[in-house]
Amino acid sequence: MAGSVTVPARRLAGALEPVVGQVYFAPEAHEAYEKLGFAGSPRSLRGVAAPDGPAYFCSRGSVLGQVPGEVVAGAFGVFNPEAVVPAVAYGWTLTDAAAICAARTDAARAQLVRVLGERPEGLDRARDLLERAVAPLRPEGKALFAGLRSLGLPGDPVADVWRLGDLLREFRGDAHIAAWTTAGFDATEIGLLTEPYWGVPLRSYVRSRAWTTAQLDAAEERLVARGLLADGALTDRGREEREAVEVATDRMCEPIVRALGADLDTLVDLLRPWGRAVREARGYPASGPHDLAGS
Repeated sequence: MAGSVTVPARRLAGALEPVVGQVYFAPEAHEAYEKLGFAGSPRSLRGVAAPDGPAYFCSRGSVLGQVPGEVVAGAFGVFNPEAVVPAVAYGWTLTDAAAICAARTDAARAQLVRVLGERPEGLDRARDLLERAVAPLRPEGKALFAGLRSLGLPGDPVADVWRLGDLLREFRGDAHIAAWTTAGFDATEIGLLTEPYWGVPLRSYVRSRAWTTAQLDAAEERLVARGLLADGALTDRGREEREAVEVATDRMCEPIVRALGADLDTLVDLLRPWGRAVREARGYPASGPHDLAGS
């Protein structure tokens, strides 16, 4: 089953990413978080406004409730807790989970409406298919997915599509953490393995996760000792083990693929033009992780 699931699961994840992940780069989100007391976007990524760290951790983590940074770090998985914990503690001095969660939803909708309009082509069909894809998913071990599910749907057509897509995005993210932890990797190790798997230089993307040079040095030494990295590149064994993590993630997304059946292609075809439009409007980076992964 894994082989038959992999291609459609990754295609759907890739099509969803700019439509859903745009909330982290939306000017509307940065402005809303500034009104709550956070800093604005700290820098531009080729014309795309990057998120403020505390606002990112608190807004995405808000679906878990008013939790401490240790819980957010655990749920997100790949970030250095030494950065997450104080950022979340600071954020909760500015606002609460309910307020920033509402701001996040409103901002996601606002950017999509600004770029795509109030009724983008295929909206109702996309909503129906996304709802079908989410329906069979279970919450066990899926913290961010479960938190999102507890919120229900916003009740606006565009916002509902975004929320349903976010549910699928976080479900896969939760599944991915389960896959790499089960495979015996820690966050620094999976970060270093993922870069050459994507075809980007070692210690480039993983730096955005706030790990120190010493922490990455130690992780690289462990991966070299295990025969997974050599001279900054994946060994054959390293590539095999990293691909096995992705395949395990795909396997956990099998209920999504099964629920959509032949209509998965229809959903991907609806989402892709939206994602292109968001990227062209600089609401999401020109390329993202799913592109690098070849999905």
